Amino acid sequence: MTDTAPNYRDLTAAQLAVIVPELLLSGQMIDRSGMAHLISAFGREVMGRIAIEEWKAASPVYTHRMRVALGIDGDGVEDMFKCLQLDIGAPPQFMDFRYRVDDRYHGSFILAHCGALMDVEPLGDDYVTTMCHHIEDPTFDATAIATNRRARIRPVHRPPRRPTDRSPHCEWTVSIEPDREELPLPDDAVEMFGTRAGSVALSAIDTAATDGFVDYRGPLAADLQFREWSRSALIRIAEEVALQQQLLSLGFLWSLRRVAESEDQVTEIFRKQLVGVAGLTAQRLRTALRLGADLDGLAAVIGVHPAFGPMQYAGVRAAVRDDALVVHIPDDSDAVVDGGWITLLAPDHVEPVQAIATAVDPYLQVSDARRVVGGLEVTVTRGAVPHKESGEVAIARFSSGASFEFGDRGRSIPITPVNSGV
Repeated sequence: MTDTAPNYRDLTAAQLAVIVPELLLSGQMIDRSGMAHLISAFGREVMGRIAIEEWKAASPVYTHRMRVALGIDGDGVEDMFKCLQLDIGAPPQFMDFRYRVDDRYHGSFILAHCGALMDVEPLGDDYVTTMCHHIEDPTFDATAIATNRRARIRPVHRPPRRPTDRSPHCEWTVSIEPDREELPLPDDAVEMFGTRAGSVALSAIDTAATDGFVDYRGPLAADLQFREWSRSALIRIAEEVALQQQLLSLGFLWSLRRVAESEDQVTEIFRKQLVGVAGLTAQRLRTALRLGADLDGLAAVIGVHPAFGPMQYAGVRAAVRDDALVVHIPDDSDAVVDGGWITLLAPDHVEPVQAIATAVDPYLQVSDARRVVGGLEVTVTRGAVPHKESGEVAIARFSSGASFEFGDRGRSIPITPVNSGV
């Protein structure tokens, strides 16, 4: 029997620097997995409503958490932009935000490339308008108010693109005015702060570490280069980004319940969302960490997969025993209390585990799943026949994020405010 599969706290700094952008991209892929099923069940307008409500519920909470974790304690546009760089709504390069800071309370950004737009444009202008107008306006504000309740993010131009190859894809101004009315915290966000995910304690950052940045109190960087951060800080960032995905999935679930015809329909769609992103993310993680297509590789993927983490929240453990991988899902974790993704797993519903296994090696298959003292135990072994990729993963794979490759943009370059006099 091997040791329990490593989680973020067991990875090297180099591995963490690779995995953090992958985790951010995985969070963006949650909607690529879930929204197709919403459209099929309810249509475009309801899909847009759920997208708005899920992000408004989750983003103020996870942005606040990241601010606290990394010492981002200011109330200006630089502070807001720092949070966006660590937000699953804006994974680096795939959502290529380019920032400009005019002064403490004024700035702007463009998207030199918007992966979400690339995914939606083929569906037509109605879908582009739903995403870039109806969804972005309230959700940008919900993210901004975690930094300053008087912040507003407003478009200069945005899609549908005219001409069709217009670049940059969009441009937005950010302003904070002292005499402006404060925006309220969304009701769902208030409730989300009260969940276990909203308050769970994660790994403390060693502020005395000398192997890289331990906080983000310094200048705003044009591109965060995670290899310049300390291992301790990267562990916490990885955990927080995994938790962002748990929070977003809870927001999705809460909103879905308001429109679904039954709890069975809620469970069906929620499970499809999880299966799709589980398989897609597993494939990218295995490739990024250069893991083997075997049981050890699968154990390592499960140990860092955001659907099953972070460890302090979900408590999932995996270990190889002889010729089988055993995954233990506890029944008393904070994730279970919150009623999120982890509760979808049962002896007769192990599709998310199978999706992850198939992404690592199609010959790996769930051979047993049973209730044991303290939780659910799922066993994966090597079979004689390859397992076909699920339809849910295939649907999520339509996103350009499935094959997106991160580039090396060199070292972190500080952004100088335009009106700084420098």
